This record gives sequence, C-alpha cells and structure tokens, in this order.
Amino acid sequence: MRGVGGPLLTVSDLLSDLAVEGGDDHLDGGGDASVPSSPLAAHQVEEADPSELQRLFAEDYDNLMKSLQENDPSWPSLMLKLCRALKTSDKLLSCANVKAEQLLEKVEKLEHVLERGDRAVGSIIEVLQSMQLTEDHQTSKSHPPSK
Repeated sequence: MRGVGGPLLTVSDLLSDLAVEGGDDHLDGGGDASVPSSPLAAHQVEEADPSELQRLFAEDYDNLMKSLQENDPSWPSLMLKLCRALKTSDKLLSCANVKAEQLLEKVEKLEHVLERGDRAVGSIIEVLQSMQLTEDHQTSKSHPPSK
C-alpha cells in the first residue's frame, strides 16, 4: 500500500491494493468479457484525454449500474467495474481540480488588472478635478465680479 500513514486513503491506493490482493488470474474466468482487467483499465484512464474523461466515467457508471440491476453473480466482475468507475472519477476530479486552480490564477490576475484600472481612473479623475479647479480659479481672476 502506497498511502501508508493514516486512515485517509486515495482511490489510487484502493485500486492498487485491489490489484495486488485480487490479482487478475482468478478474475478471468467469470464476469463480463467486455470489462478489461484492472491494470488495462487504469492504463486506458491514465492515457485518456481530459475531455474524454466525462464520457468514460458515464460509460463506466452506466456499465456498473446495468450490472448491478441485472444481479450479476460475479462479484469480481462488479468489483472491476466499480474500480474502473472509481479510477475514472478520480482522474476526472484531478483534472477538474487542476482546471479550477488555473481558473483561480486567471481570476486573480484579472482582479489585479481591474485594480490597476480603477487606480488609473481614480488618478485621471483627480487630475481632471484639479484642472477644473485651476480653470475655475483662473476664470474668476480674469472676470472680476461686477457691482
């Protein structure tokens, strides 16, 4: 087990434990032939384009739910389907987290740009107001009030 040191395990730890403890040899005899072995499924998920992960997860989830509704007697087959769905969801969440972090960085940069813009507009307003005051003062000197 890779994630030794506490009760918090990752999905990767669970999947690696299942692959080590379960092996693939005794799983080949039963279950759905369309479900690949755990290492192959993990490899397919790892190699998947992030834009394909949502589709892969939906397929894995639908496949698992269909098997559960059909009362598939092969628990190793169900376990492999569950593991594949978990692995795909783990990868999907990792990609979503990376994208969220990238988006947060962009929002922070945009906030800095907007703050600079606000300061520049404030400075321009101050300059215009001081110019207006100067003009008003000069106008009042050149046109003395008449009595």
